Amino acid sequence: MATLPNPLPRLATDPSGRSLGLQLPPGRLIDATVDGPWPEPLLWHAGGPTAPGHWAALGIPARRAGLLPVLLDVDGAQGGPGDWELRPGHTSYPGDHDPQDVLAEYWEDGDPDGEQAEPLAPFDTDWPGLAPAGALTVDPDTCAARLADSLTDGSRSRPANPPRLALVPARRSADIPAAIGWSGPLDHEDDVARSCAVLRSWEDRFGIRVVALGFDTLVVSVAAPPADLADAEPLAAEHFAFCPDVLARIGPGGLGDHAGELVGARVWHFRWN
Repeated sequence: MATLPNPLPRLATDPSGRSLGLQLPPGRLIDATVDGPWPEPLLWHAGGPTAPGHWAALGIPARRAGLLPVLLDVDGAQGGPGDWELRPGHTSYPGDHDPQDVLAEYWEDGDPDGEQAEPLAPFDTDWPGLAPAGALTVDPDTCAARLADSLTDGSRSRPANPPRLALVPARRSADIPAAIGWSGPLDHEDDVARSCAVLRSWEDRFGIRVVALGFDTLVVSVAAPPADLADAEPLAAEHFAFCPDVLARIGPGGLGDHAGELVGARVWHFRWN
């Protein structure tokens, strides 16, 4: 696996990021992990709240420097990423995993023939396979910037600690959780690179971008959502396999109801409890 040079150590002596072509607000580098300090910073995040427009203004120059943007939810009881028990030493490489195999394994582990068989209608016990790709109707990075703006404009809620913009050394957006060793889905998957293999597949098929991470939450933008229920139903199965907690927020129609919500949807939310 070829890895990109990590530009974050340069911010230790150049906090403005000018040597990287950036104009950064005051922020901090994070190297704290469950195994102690990591040899290099895993991410940088702003010290203050993010406002609409910040994502777009920083995203292009950051990508040129080998860094990708993501919003961090620091409003929960778990605090910010320095307290999130990051696990980069326990994380493999997303490209080493086949998303079809990963999802099929998750589906089997979800026990669709057990107590949850009813909510899993219209599916039976067999893994239904990957959903067809959506049609790209907007640039994925533009879609991500719009979602980032909507998450930071104060219209959804007014948390005590609004989201912070972060920069992560990663080749592609889908790899951001693995690049920092994020432990959000730990109760479901102890190697987040396998989850990132699924995100890579969604990036290719649906134009997703990882826009926001919390302690156990993930929000992605969707530039090529399914256009009809027939295409959305197998995607709903993928969502359940990826994050079984989707069942906690859908109606009596089970995954059929969730599929209906996915038609044309520009944002997907996941939470692991």
